[in-house]
Amino acid sequence: MPTLVEIAHEHGDLDEAALEHLSSLLSEWGMLADFCFADMLLYLPTVGGDFIVAAQVRAATGQTLYDTDLVGTVADSSERVMLGESFRTQKVVTGEIRNDSSAETVNVMAIPVRFEERVIAVLTREWSLRIGRKPGQLERTYLAIFDVFSKMISVGLFPFAGRVADATVAPRVGDGVIVLDADTRVRYASPNAVSAMHRVGVSANAIGQTLAELGVAETAVRHAYERREPVVEEFEQTSEVTLLTRTIPTLKRSGRQTVVTGGVVLLRDVSELRRRDRLLLTKDATIREIHHRVKNNLQTISSLLRLQARRLTSQEAVDAIAESVRRIRTIALVHETLSHEAGEDISFIEIVRPLLRLVEEGLQSTDRPVKFNVIGDSGRLPATVATPLSVVILELLQNAVDHGFPEGSAGGSVLVVLGNDEHGALKVQITDNGQGLKSDFDMGKAKGLGLSIVRTLVTTELAGTIQIRAAKISDSMKDLTINRDGGGTVVELVIPEVRT
Repeated sequence: MPTLVEIAHEHGDLDEAALEHLSSLLSEWGMLADFCFADMLLYLPTVGGDFIVAAQVRAATGQTLYDTDLVGTVADSSERVMLGESFRTQKVVTGEIRNDSSAETVNVMAIPVRFEERVIAVLTREWSLRIGRKPGQLERTYLAIFDVFSKMISVGLFPFAGRVADATVAPRVGDGVIVLDADTRVRYASPNAVSAMHRVGVSANAIGQTLAELGVAETAVRHAYERREPVVEEFEQTSEVTLLTRTIPTLKRSGRQTVVTGGVVLLRDVSELRRRDRLLLTKDATIREIHHRVKNNLQTISSLLRLQARRLTSQEAVDAIAESVRRIRTIALVHETLSHEAGEDISFIEIVRPLLRLVEEGLQSTDRPVKFNVIGDSGRLPATVATPLSVVILELLQNAVDHGFPEGSAGGSVLVVLGNDEHGALKVQITDNGQGLKSDFDMGKAKGLGLSIVRTLVTTELAGTIQIRAAKISDSMKDLTINRDGGGTVVELVIPEVRT
């Protein structure tokens, strides 16, 4: 379905400022449709003299006339007369047209949409008396509110210019409506609004009283009247009750002045939502505290192992404990990061950077300096992926140092590249410019503990694939240079479906 902007650019000549005004109107017109219990259509004039439907909305408070979307259709001859008259005279025009799909008479109110000193579109309210709601006090009040907004649209006072409260987070008409006069006294309160006030302890008759007299905070109303723009405010009426309100001032021209004639307050009791939010925050804080304690416990285990290593005389045992300590510290890194994050996913680059520092501290030496670097990003990963993948990267980095830069070598560089392949799967590439693979190397026959851990975690825990090959000159990047053809090693991991 074409958008407002696409239709305007294809069929009309409206500038960007006018389109922004219409977009602001569309952000508000769900409320207008609810107040008038009817379908609403936005017509734009075309360069050929016709009118085309640029947007459509149905009321949540009434039955729709149109089961199909009319966006992109051109107004028929009978409706074009009313639209043209409203556009030309800059006044509200009413009349009747025939609904082709149901062959019934449809009542139409055409409202000129003024922007600055010109009319740029026509807004219609379309309804049928046959399926309309039975008129009562609520219906009459809502239609009166709609008439006020219609006049504001026709003189360019609605939608509001400048800073406007976000209507997408505000209460709807069906949640509860309070109508105020210019002195902020209540003229009408819908049944849902009365029920909401009863829940906050207001049982007195609200008509004729201000919100302050009723014991309801009215700072949002004062701000809306003073600034002549909508204000959204959420406040705790009691320790157990939270109200969300949106106050919309009604305006009119008085000479060169714009005066406030009253206001409409939409309100909703969001106590249960905020209670759930508090429970979620408590749960999130508990989970982060658990991750913090797990990290502390892992660090304690690492410390105990290092103490044990000092009492050993076997170099092989000392090296084995050192490797275990690095693996434990890697897992602790994940839990430490999760203890500062909300939720159970994590920015993986925040794990890889300290992991490289951990490897630098534990593996390189002055007689074989090795530079580690990381480029790219893999976004946020679930903890169930980040933990085993961190261990895999640690093992591959250690393997690159041990086999690519043995004691006595000149050292070199190791580069970790994070990204995604063409299918969106996570791709990790670890490249070094060390001695390279032996000619008889076979990943499937490798017996080392490190590669065994890598193979198990990648294929079983992560359901991914691993490939190890000799580096070539074509693998060179600005962060790492392959010194000679055949020197160096590239390890590629592909982990599918890891996004949260």
